[in-house]
Amino acid sequence: MTILSWRLAVLMAMHGLAASAVPASAQTPLRLTSQTFVERVAADINGRPRRIVASARQAAPGDQLIVILDWRNDGPAPLRNATITRSVPRGLEPDIDDPMMQMSVDGGAHWGRLEDLWLPTPLGGVRRAVPADVTHIRWPLPHVAPGQSGRLSYRLLLR
Repeated sequence: MTILSWRLAVLMAMHGLAASAVPASAQTPLRLTSQTFVERVAADINGRPRRIVASARQAAPGDQLIVILDWRNDGPAPLRNATITRSVPRGLEPDIDDPMMQMSVDGGAHWGRLEDLWLPTPLGGVRRAVPADVTHIRWPLPHVAPGQSGRLSYRLLLR
């Protein structure tokens, strides 16, 4: 295992990108599990590009990580206005194309689409946030019936 892959494994474990995740609210019966893969493009024997999905342990700078989140309401009652929230570790940049994904650039204090988020500059101005500024991502789940389950996936770029 290289130093970079070891560092990535530690980052993923520390930030809940490994095999299990903590629900957005520890008081809800929303169970989350996750898997992380790396996606690469390689040429096949005929020189055509092929997408390959492999273990994230072999990730390198510039690789796309794919995180698959499975969720399920294990409780007896429906959940209303639940969210699935994930931190984005430094060195990882989320793909922001999912229209349901909300982002935060301030540790989860404020949420919105990236184009609506701004950050202060050192000279007292403001600038538009970019994907590298994202600290957390979340998806709203307006109503989750007992036993209901689903799957979310998102991509992260390893810088």
